[in-house]
Amino acid sequence: MLKKVKFVGIPVGDQERALSFWTKQIGLQVATDQPMGDGRRWIELKIPGAQTGLVLFTPPGHEDRIGTFQNVSFNVDDVEETYRQLSERGVEFLQPPKKEAWGTSAIFKDPDGNSFVIGK
Repeated sequence: MLKKVKFVGIPVGDQERALSFWTKQIGLQVATDQPMGDGRRWIELKIPGAQTGLVLFTPPGHEDRIGTFQNVSFNVDDVEETYRQLSERGVEFLQPPKKEAWGTSAIFKDPDGNSFVIGK
């Protein structure tokens, strides 16, 4: 039976730039970085303290997904503090922290233009 989501794929146009962003600016850790042929790599990242990770890989024919809203929401302890820390690291936010009846969230984007939610 299903036990967990192992990883979520993030479509990227430049794997090296994406790797730098997700590790240096966001703080994820490399779990796997293996060549896949044709100059592409399988780059799997770990979220510290979590069972789910990210894969920086775009399957052939899916390039149109690069630079779109990703249906991925990262849970954080404190949205305002995470927003401040990531902003200081140069992460661009499309929406600053916003309080709603259901909680607080903010939206950031990666260097490929993919956008993601952080929330609590």
